Amino acid sequence: MSNVDLHNHVIPPTILEAVRRDPHRFGLRLEESGGRMYLERGGHARLEVLPAFYDIEAKIESMDRMQLDIAALSMAPPGFFYSLGAEAGLAAARLENDGIAQMVAKHPSRLRGMATLPMQDPDAAIVELERVVKEYGFRAVEVGTSIEGRQLSDPSLRSVLKSIEQLGCLLFAHPYTCVAKGGMEAYNLMILMGYPIDTTIMLAHLMLSGALEDLRDLRILTAHGGGVMPYLVGRFTHLHRSRADLRAKAPTSPADLLRRLYFDALLNDPIAIRHLVNEVGADHVVIGTDHPYDVGPALPVAEIEKVPGLSEAERRAICGETALRLLGE
Repeated sequence: MSNVDLHNHVIPPTILEAVRRDPHRFGLRLEESGGRMYLERGGHARLEVLPAFYDIEAKIESMDRMQLDIAALSMAPPGFFYSLGAEAGLAAARLENDGIAQMVAKHPSRLRGMATLPMQDPDAAIVELERVVKEYGFRAVEVGTSIEGRQLSDPSLRSVLKSIEQLGCLLFAHPYTCVAKGGMEAYNLMILMGYPIDTTIMLAHLMLSGALEDLRDLRILTAHGGGVMPYLVGRFTHLHRSRADLRAKAPTSPADLLRRLYFDALLNDPIAIRHLVNEVGADHVVIGTDHPYDVGPALPVAEIEKVPGLSEAERRAICGETALRLLGE
């Protein structure tokens, strides 16, 4: 059985070179210091561009070290160029998708591609989605949990989600900011809790707006274990049952909607993973490493095997079977 990672990031050389040539167009700067490379946005957000972001041999070496057979490559959040104008956003997405496809082509048995889309322009996003599905055979799409403050449930984005659904692609929702800003400035709280909170807010909107009622066949994978929604779903379900206004657009119970979704197991705690599996089933949980960020465990399969009471069937589902099914394999 293959061990499959559905949450693994890259920043392809195609977009790095474009940013190097024209930083103003992309709102990013590529700097080199002490033999290391950094991406900087607005003078405050700085990311070291480690080799495993752009060097595919370094990526394969890291996968071997983590005992992963297959990884789906998705853009690192600094590559969500949603703040750009429509034309520049589409150009950036094309560069990124072409770069990811080139990486996958070097190791097609080990790698799969996830598209990125210019979500600020739904029409352009659909055009780019159709292109990468046709040209590269991508079976998954990564989008931000919000688009410059707009929730994925916003009607203006529905056409894109419908297109992803109709093409049978997996939608991987990944945070890149947090719409709840207050108190996030200190202690790296944006990384520690801001990202999971943004995922939770996204899920709340999808559940209560009726969006999931409309997108019944869309398969959605969420990062970082779905934030805190698997922990809060009992509260959501209780209040949904007792308050008519919460049922107005969404008659289906939040607990039932949660079990339609998919989650990576990136929770850094075997007990938390056990709770997630209890809530949604092992067939809705996959490995996610967030590599090459420092969030995930060094040995993700061994981390799954620490989950209390895990059956062999559950282990197989989490480590690879569900991921391959979501990729259409």
